Amino acid sequence: MLQGLKSLFVAAVCPADEETPASSSLPYALSLAASAEAHLSAQVAAVRVVLPSASSSATVAGLVATENRRLAALATDLAAELRADAAAAGVPCATDAPHLPYQDLVHAMLLQTRVHDLSLFDGGLDSFEAARGLTEAALFQSGRPVLVIPQGCETFACKRIVIAWDGSIMASRAVAGAMPFLRAAHEVEIVSVIGEKDLSRSVAGAELAVPLGHHGISVTVKDLPVGPGGVAETFRDQAHLFHADMIVMGAYKHARLREWILGGVTQSLLSESPTPLLMSH
Repeated sequence: MLQGLKSLFVAAVCPADEETPASSSLPYALSLAASAEAHLSAQVAAVRVVLPSASSSATVAGLVATENRRLAALATDLAAELRADAAAAGVPCATDAPHLPYQDLVHAMLLQTRVHDLSLFDGGLDSFEAARGLTEAALFQSGRPVLVIPQGCETFACKRIVIAWDGSIMASRAVAGAMPFLRAAHEVEIVSVIGEKDLSRSVAGAELAVPLGHHGISVTVKDLPVGPGGVAETFRDQAHLFHADMIVMGAYKHARLREWILGGVTQSLLSESPTPLLMSH
């Protein structure tokens, strides 16, 4: 039974075009809330189009206004649809459909992520900059665990979980944030990838397995050599072999030219993961 999650938050951005896939985080969050008997808060957001040059052209201003009305109506409709689905599932749900400039949306979203047990976002949206930006902001500025949902994954499950373990602070925080899922899992596999970086002074996966066992969690430990496709591909392959429902891992970023960029493994798995990713920084 899933325990310890009573307040969930999900944020999704309405796509600006029909080519962008629909959100999977909304139905997944509803499925998770039903399993956890948790309250769900949702922001179904639309990014307000702002063109400084529009003020000099009535035609451009009219086009921008029309597009903003369309996006606002779409967000409102999706929020109403989620409320109806939640009511049918017996899930208490509060929704908001903000229509704000991008930076204001990020601020409004971060306020919510910092007060909920867990926040959910869409993953695998490299072509959708607004949604990707919200996910990255939550990972590195919320102080809470984040569950990133790949496209097409709409039903919650946590019978089999892979922990991507390197002994780091970030990985430790991710495991702590994942404890409700780990306790409910039937099988948990701790996977360390050897050869990409020096793990000789890190806490070994076998040492993590002992305290997890004290929680009644069934754990196995596996050390794998880094494959030809790199660390991220090694984790993806092992998640497939294990039939994992979730991957738990730390999120990394590096400073370059005074700008934060995502670490390679983090970026790769956010872009393409076979399962939901529970991440923490």
